Amino acid sequence: MNMQGTGQQSMEKQAADLPNNDFKYYMQDVGSLYLGARYSYEEMMENEMVPFKLKSIIEHYIMKDTEAETTLESQFYYMTSDMFSYQTYMQLKTKVKICLLVETKPFFGKKKMVYRNRVIPLKEFVGMNLAQKKKYGVKIQEIILSKLAMMSFSV
Repeated sequence: MNMQGTGQQSMEKQAADLPNNDFKYYMQDVGSLYLGARYSYEEMMENEMVPFKLKSIIEHYIMKDTEAETTLESQFYYMTSDMFSYQTYMQLKTKVKICLLVETKPFFGKKKMVYRNRVIPLKEFVGMNLAQKKKYGVKIQEIILSKLAMMSFSV
C-alpha cells in the first residue's frame, strides 16, 4: 500500500514539474549548440549531455559574475555590455532566440498584436534596453552557441 502511495506522489511531483521543464533542454547539430533558456547554470553543470568544454567555460569564465542558481533567461535578459559574461558569450558567437510582440498589418480588418519568433545576435539583444524588452513582451526561448567558436575558445 505504501509503495502505491509513494508512486502516486512521485507521479504528481513529475506532473507538477512538467511546465517548468518546457525550456530546459540541450540539443546540437553540425554547427551549433542549443540551450533552453530556463536552464540554470547549476542544472547545466549536472547534465551529462552538456559538453565538458562548455562546462569548463561556464565554470572558469561565466561564474565570475553569475550565481549558480541563475537561469540563462534571467542572465541574458538583464545582461549589459560591461559584464564579463557578455564578453565570454560574444567570443562564443552567441545568438538569442526570442519571442516578441509585433503589430500585424492585414489587408482588411484591424491591426493586431501577435507574438513572432526571431533569432538575433547577442550584441543586438543586449543593445535593447529593459523598457524596450518590456514594451515588446520579449521572452527568451533559446541560447544558440557556435560550435566553431567554442572549439577555438581556449580555457
